[in-house]
Amino acid sequence: MVGRTALICLTALLVLAQAAPADDDDYSEVPEVTCGSVIKLQHSNTGYLLHSHDVKWGSGSTQQSVTAHKNRDDFNSLWIIRGGHGVDCAQGTKIRDGQVIRLTHHSTGRNLHSHGHQSPLSRQQEVSCYGEGREGDQGDDW
Repeated sequence: MVGRTALICLTALLVLAQAAPADDDDYSEVPEVTCGSVIKLQHSNTGYLLHSHDVKWGSGSTQQSVTAHKNRDDFNSLWIIRGGHGVDCAQGTKIRDGQVIRLTHHSTGRNLHSHGHQSPLSRQQEVSCYGEGREGDQGDDW
């Protein structure tokens, strides 16, 4: 679970970094992150965006692949914030610190998912997209 914990912390930092203003002293214009927000998650060191499209991993879970992509205009790097599995979160509801959320891939409607499979690329814990019609399971909770 160390890999999942690190990814959860990274995700939270990326969401905050994406919303942070260019001028570190002025936080009056930082948008609130809410249920239904459409976001891009950017890795702070490389600038790559969390990315997915309807291509399955060839091994491991064989679910929809999730990688990083440098193109900032790529539509496949958009994610929708939703309530955790089985939890209703009305659009516009502010996300609270520590709240369990799901990130749903905008294009395919599958949820960012983690489980015990090893990634075919990094050999770390695999991250994939899972579920049909925006529904999945508790492995979608972050």
